[in-house]
Amino acid sequence: MRGIRWLALGASALALAACGQKTETSTNLTTDTVVSNDASTPAAAPGQAFANTAAASDAFEIATSELAANQAQSATIKKFAAQMITAHTDSTAKLKAAASTVSPALTPDPTLTAEQQQTLDSLKALKGAEFDKAYASAQVDAHQKALDGLKTYSASGDVPQLKDFATKLVPIVTAHLNMAKSLKA
Repeated sequence: MRGIRWLALGASALALAACGQKTETSTNLTTDTVVSNDASTPAAAPGQAFANTAAASDAFEIATSELAANQAQSATIKKFAAQMITAHTDSTAKLKAAASTVSPALTPDPTLTAEQQQTLDSLKALKGAEFDKAYASAQVDAHQKALDGLKTYSASGDVPQLKDFATKLVPIVTAHLNMAKSLKA
């Protein structure tokens, strides 16, 4: 269920960004179609919605982890954050490469969702141990959502290149999620 919500969120974000108007969008993973309730704005195809959601996830991980360099107290948190910057920069490059091989090519949009932006903004206000706790919690949540979305798209996505990308990332994001969970212990 989280995976469906994750994909639908990505499609909604794209539709909102495209026209600046409120648009209700839903994804039907059984038929791999996206339905928009606003006839003036075409909704993103599932592949584009997935690419946008994955790009936003990477952007969120990088932005929050960059904050950790200055605001975290724990050396463990700082080390994890440095690993996340490297890993998610690599993931972004792989996503762009996969999306560029699709015909017509897709361009992932890394615009953060409202929820991601709110979390990032709240982390900016924290320092030290308080930041560490909130950052660790945000990492668990973000990696769980990313993993759910990757698994869903890997199983039922509509673009073979992006399905391959998602499938290859599942074990990496699983490892990140486990690392993030250990930060909260």
